[in-house]
Amino acid sequence: MCTVVIDVAGPGSARLLAVRDEDPQREWDALGEWWPGEYPGVSGIRDRRAGGAWLALDASARRLAVLLNRADVVELSDDAAVSRGSLALESVAGRSPLAPLPMHGFNLLEVRPEGSRVLSWDGAELTETPISPGTHMIAHDDLDDLGTPRIAAWLPEFRALGPAADSADWNAEWTSLLGSSARLDPEDDRAIIRDNRPHGYPTQSLLYCTASVSPDGVEVQYRALPRPGHWSH
Repeated sequence: MCTVVIDVAGPGSARLLAVRDEDPQREWDALGEWWPGEYPGVSGIRDRRAGGAWLALDASARRLAVLLNRADVVELSDDAAVSRGSLALESVAGRSPLAPLPMHGFNLLEVRPEGSRVLSWDGAELTETPISPGTHMIAHDDLDDLGTPRIAAWLPEFRALGPAADSADWNAEWTSLLGSSARLDPEDDRAIIRDNRPHGYPTQSLLYCTASVSPDGVEVQYRALPRPGHWSH
């Protein structure tokens, strides 16, 4: 149940904030070039168990991808499911997924020179949603889905900050608003910094990244939360 806020300025130009929710017992590695053989020049946040990435980027190609889980509409056993961890890595290597996919549902956010989009797989259909200029949010359902309480609560707040490209320090402004959102209880369904255990999932917010993609390249800043599900700066 991760969350991404993205402000698209135009094709190949975007700024984003991505919050990762995962089981704290599932170890990961911070941003680095963990796949020099198979994906040379690609950096990402590596899941140690499956070896894949939650967020990945290729600065020279000006590509970035973030993976978010999505509910299945058809049943797929865990034994039959292939890990989704390759999706972000393949995406920044220039290979987007094609249906059918033996995977659980996902939203794959792609920022590329030709534009930004979300590829959504629900176990039955793969759909594409282009991301128009402006500020948007996505979690476990559709882009800008106001039926998702955290999007309904915080999308207007992020939009009120104005275009990130016009800000002298959009990174600080967005991070400050993320901190303000954490005044909510992490179990509150409107929260971005989350503890999903009361909702039936073992996941909690563990880290966040801010990223800028432009014709000059890709820049990413990574920060792990000192305590899962809680903001502390």
